[in-house]
Amino acid sequence: MQDPDFITLFVAPLEKAGIRYMITGSVASSIYGEPRNTLDIALVVLPAPDQVQQFPNLFHEAEYYLPPTEVIAIESRREVNGHFNIIHHQTGLKADIYLSRNHPSLPWALSHVRRIQTSACEINIAPPEYVILHKLGFFKESGHQRHLRDIAGIIEQQDLNTTYLYQQIEFLNLTSEWQAALALVSL
Repeated sequence: MQDPDFITLFVAPLEKAGIRYMITGSVASSIYGEPRNTLDIALVVLPAPDQVQQFPNLFHEAEYYLPPTEVIAIESRREVNGHFNIIHHQTGLKADIYLSRNHPSLPWALSHVRRIQTSACEINIAPPEYVILHKLGFFKESGHQRHLRDIAGIIEQQDLNTTYLYQQIEFLNLTSEWQAALALVSL
């Protein structure tokens, strides 16, 4: 599993405050598939409007870079691409916080979140199908092969809901990206 500092630094405060979140991105793909080093954690975070004001208390200015609460509030209201970063000063580790609620797979993912116990606390991990869909989208945008390798690792090690996954791949027009990921699988 990934370095627990990500959990202690970025996830445990959200968990303690009761803010809805799930881990996705390379940390999730490392848990589900082939571990790899990363300097950031991707989190889907869905705070209630009254929870936005809690962020400065969860991520203190002396230890973290955090944008102003007003910026977090604006980003959390965006229909598309709501995003901000939290950076831990001492380690340089970063949390990419994604706030948008518009991805077609988000409701399904939230109802299929996986809870796992770590040494720091119990955490929410996005289901592997959701991680795959996002990594396919990132590959489509960037062309970075690491996304395909992450997907291949998940495919090799997880029992996936292929019915749902194939339906979403077709809906999101990610078929050629999926084929590229499958070409890396060594089952």
